Amino acid sequence: MSGAEVSLEHLYKVFTMPEGKDSKLAQIEQHLSDNLSDFLSQHVVTKVNSLEQIEKSFAEYAVPESPEFVSKHAEDLLDKLVANSVNTYSPSFIGHMTSALPYFHLPLAKLLVGLNQNLVKIETSKAFTPLERQMLGMMHELVYKQSGDFYHTYLHSANHALGAFCSGGTIANITALWVARNKALPATTQFKGVAQEGMTAGMMHYGYKKMGIISSKRGHYSLSKTVDLLGLGRQQMITIDCPTQRLSPEKALAVGKQYQQDGNKILSIVGIAGTTETGHIDPLDELADVAKELGCHFHVDAAWGGATLFSHEHRGLLKGIEKADSVTMDAHKQMYVPMGAGMVLFKDPNDSNAVRHHAQYILRAGSKDLGATTLEGSRNGMAMMVYASLHIFGRQGYELLINQSIEKAKTFARMIQSHPDFELITSPTLSLLTYRVNPEDVQTKMKTQPKISHALNMELDNLTVSVQKQQREAGKSFVSRTRLTTEKYPHQAITVFRVVLANPLTTETDLQNILDEQIVIASETKMWKKLCLKHKKAS
Repeated sequence: MSGAEVSLEHLYKVFTMPEGKDSKLAQIEQHLSDNLSDFLSQHVVTKVNSLEQIEKSFAEYAVPESPEFVSKHAEDLLDKLVANSVNTYSPSFIGHMTSALPYFHLPLAKLLVGLNQNLVKIETSKAFTPLERQMLGMMHELVYKQSGDFYHTYLHSANHALGAFCSGGTIANITALWVARNKALPATTQFKGVAQEGMTAGMMHYGYKKMGIISSKRGHYSLSKTVDLLGLGRQQMITIDCPTQRLSPEKALAVGKQYQQDGNKILSIVGIAGTTETGHIDPLDELADVAKELGCHFHVDAAWGGATLFSHEHRGLLKGIEKADSVTMDAHKQMYVPMGAGMVLFKDPNDSNAVRHHAQYILRAGSKDLGATTLEGSRNGMAMMVYASLHIFGRQGYELLINQSIEKAKTFARMIQSHPDFELITSPTLSLLTYRVNPEDVQTKMKTQPKISHALNMELDNLTVSVQKQQREAGKSFVSRTRLTTEKYPHQAITVFRVVLANPLTTETDLQNILDEQIVIASETKMWKKLCLKHKKAS
């Protein structure tokens, strides 16, 4: 077959005319439309290739000189990319916060790409701007429960914003604390404000030596990025040990007071509503009081757990979130929206003005352009996907999804506890939990002879890593792993399996199969046999 031609005529066709109905691209599109799960089962992770092998398919560094047909390129993508991707739809993929998506997002994604709106500016988005404002208003009401008059006043106000749509939780956290920084070092008659004069001038004007943020050690790594980007310095990310997996209000208050007595300023306390590693929720109500006593901003990172607010049964777990000055949420987690759908919400609609920017050629004063108060400039219309999901699922639909995920996690925890050779490490608050393989006799030995627990934990760490890697490479199922300290092992970080049960397609049978596979893998390792032999248990 001859190659594609380089001519304006052929380029125009690429922009205006799809290839024939029998083309490979058309077949892929039809296959996706007919049965998404069937397409994934045939095309995702069908090859067992190492990352090094895959890299060979992407080793060419020069831009291709000549064009190729779309259908030909589509076949290459199937072979090189899709076949070596991760099947996040699989019910046995339970290791990360990425899950199956509802089918309706496929045609909506085509609509999103086809319209190609840019939300930075009304001139490039028109109806998408009020849609995004309404969507943020819905999420704001879910958190803060303000009156109808409040939303009628602020929802479409050119001078206010109830939040900002972001590409993810990292940008949302940065935006929230960017606002907090600018509010903490505002303009006076002698000082034009930190946004104008910078951190050094701001700290000198207000007489602060340093400015820091407090969170537990379970805080997301984006917080470390934030103190770096805002000019506070990474050493001013003050993390507090949390063997209970929750930030202690008493510790936070004591640390904050001491920090400020030393001539510094606490910028914000960050409470976590659904930690990345274990799914725990900080005592938000009490932390709000601590922030008030310290005179600082209170931010809640609810990227994972925020969707729990849809559930009447479980929203009480987030008690106090309505006291937060700002809240991060990720719709691409438990709201089942494609990647790139984060948001930050501000209790006070005036807060976004602390970071408002204008540019004569695009973001003019007095306009309703969303780019004026967002960190990111050009953005696609992903808010449409959240908007659609809110309508298609409704609060009741999301409540069902949240409730079943939490119940499934509790069921899996019971399955682990009832098995003699597993040890549950952290029980689920939401739909996350951690555990590890630990032979029954070894568990008994650790209870009766706690002095040898440290050495045994090191051996169990190696066993956990080995099992997790082998299970991942086998490709039937996937759990992730992490290291953490717990109340049971407060003086030693241990390696554990980490499980996220958000996929509604995951069944108890899938979970039992995962445990069975882990025991088979473990029992065939030298480490298991050594542990069992040493502690008088037959393998």
